Amino acid sequence: MSAAAMEMSCPPTAELIAAVQRADSSQGLLLATQALAACADPAAASTLVEVLGFNNPGAAVAAVDGLIHLGPGAVDALLQLDPENYGARAWAVRALAGIGDVRGLELLVDALGTDVAASVRRAAAKGLGALRLGDLEPARQAAIQARCLDALLAATADGEWVVRYAVVVGLEGLAKASPLEPAAQGALKAGLQRLQVVSAENPTVVQLRAQLALDHLSPP
Repeated sequence: MSAAAMEMSCPPTAELIAAVQRADSSQGLLLATQALAACADPAAASTLVEVLGFNNPGAAVAAVDGLIHLGPGAVDALLQLDPENYGARAWAVRALAGIGDVRGLELLVDALGTDVAASVRRAAAKGLGALRLGDLEPARQAAIQARCLDALLAATADGEWVVRYAVVVGLEGLAKASPLEPAAQGALKAGLQRLQVVSAENPTVVQLRAQLALDHLSPP
């Protein structure tokens, strides 16, 4: 059954939310969350965000997928998360990275710079390179690009190669999203060049990805 058909055949959202709330097993929570996410109703956002803190990875993945599908309509609920709930915050970073709404900027910057989990920093790095800036006025767009660039350049020194690989992806995405000022473009390419350097601490996969990004950004 297609996603559109599933949405058309969905029970009322209130029933699906109630099913999530009364789930009494891990499998039950997973199935209820999947059903709620599949209906793509903005009214489900707060419940899907609540699931992120339930210590059920399968249900959290389903909730993240549902939140990304909701897009900007899920951002307010994500930003209202308790910052002390680390598990929920980690999943929220993944959701915000997938949505690409600029309202998630501060959380993504903070996650890339301070989160203890490499997987979360990796998601944040990719997210910072994929923010949707096209509808913003030029001054606002430039300010956000500068924040993203500063955070990504700082993360070129991250101790985990998987994060540095994601930083390359983020830098390339940032450069392609909209034109950068010459100084910013130079700093971005210098960051990629640092990640291209051959060393025992910098795996070949990172070096090659950095070279590929530089090739993509070089004029034909």
